[in-house]
Amino acid sequence: MNARVEDFDLLVVGGGKAGKTLAMDHARGGRRVAMVERAMIGGTCINVACIPTKALVTSARAVRTLERGRSLGLVVDDVLVDVDLLRQHKTGVVDGMVAANLQQFLGSGMDFVLGEALFVAERTVEVALADGGTRVLRGAETVVNTGTRPRVPDIPGLAEAGVLTSETLLELQTLPARMTIIGAGPIGLEFADMFAAFGTEVTLVAPAQRVLPREDPEMARAVHGMLQAGGVTLLLGREVRSVSRDGGEFTLRLSDGTVLTSDAVLVAAGRTPVTEDLGLDRAGVATTAEGFVAVDEYLATTAPNTWAAGDVAGSPQFTHASLDDYRILKTNLAGGRRSTRDRLIPRTTFLSFDLAHVGLTEEEARAAGRQVRIARLPVAAIPRARAGRDTGGLWKAVVDAGTDRILGATLLGDSAGETITTIQLAMLADLPYTSLRDMIITHPTMTEGLNLLFATLSED
Repeated sequence: MNARVEDFDLLVVGGGKAGKTLAMDHARGGRRVAMVERAMIGGTCINVACIPTKALVTSARAVRTLERGRSLGLVVDDVLVDVDLLRQHKTGVVDGMVAANLQQFLGSGMDFVLGEALFVAERTVEVALADGGTRVLRGAETVVNTGTRPRVPDIPGLAEAGVLTSETLLELQTLPARMTIIGAGPIGLEFADMFAAFGTEVTLVAPAQRVLPREDPEMARAVHGMLQAGGVTLLLGREVRSVSRDGGEFTLRLSDGTVLTSDAVLVAAGRTPVTEDLGLDRAGVATTAEGFVAVDEYLATTAPNTWAAGDVAGSPQFTHASLDDYRILKTNLAGGRRSTRDRLIPRTTFLSFDLAHVGLTEEEARAAGRQVRIARLPVAAIPRARAGRDTGGLWKAVVDAGTDRILGATLLGDSAGETITTIQLAMLADLPYTSLRDMIITHPTMTEGLNLLFATLSED
């Protein structure tokens, strides 16, 4: 290590949501801050995850709306999807947000360093700069926020075949006529529904017996049905045994003997932490068996004055969870004791419809020994859904039978990701379900459906 060591009050390695927000916050507060980012200005969410995929989800939803145009009083013929226009739409959204992030970085007063960081000692990294040369940076406090990357499972022939991941798929130059997706989690389902809307013949394969294994089984079955209605073929309970490629055609052999041919293969089998090339052992930072940075409930690592946040720290893999990690770190770096315990973190899978969840599922509540009452409401019962002829879906809530407190909810249908926030707020405020049943809510809105959902419990 020949370069001069540069000292900072705060060193952030990786510019994800938690890291970049903390770095800007401290820099604006007058502290000397350096943030090292490998390549993605603004982090994974803006470049290759939430933002570009949701931009394309918006396009897919527009296609679905146009397809039912006649039922809305519109004459819409020959809906065409242009891949170049799709890419321009996605790229325009991403480029605008990347530029805004870079401006914020520089405006905050931080030292933004674009390059590859390698820990060489506690709280110290050597950075191979993107434009050549090296720098050695040391932080009085150091945060690891390097995120995750797509996991490619060890399936014979898979890596060699040149399959797509959730990141490389975003750069497709043409829309494939046939696509096979490996994985039945949120990422796989979002792309399956999206490409089916764009006109691709989509087949989804997974060893799981149902889609979205972590979700409520009843709600997962409802999602399954809506995906099938949207044109997705689902082959569940089957493993991919091998993948081969001949020119532009892929061949997949499944555990039940099925042979699939496809023009594109997307692997959506989860994500793996970006830790293996960081030299964390030289920094005294331990990792888990899965490769995540080992942290306690305060996001402290095994090394003094060294912290981790976001996906790489094993936090729920959502940008909003990473933002809360920032709040925890901000408090704890100032001497506080804010914890990750008992956080109420919602999640939404964005298909042509939303699947939103917060709290416990019915299965989880019963497994915890809770006596529960279940509220169910078909989305078709909500006036706003009927007005827009967008009536697919089901709402479900789990209520403690003894206290009337809401334990959790899963909403499937239009605007569910927005509506779930009202339930989350009621849970945080420890309100009984009757508060939402009797609340005066604007008519006609989707949130008004909460009156109807919780009124079903009064009919028990």
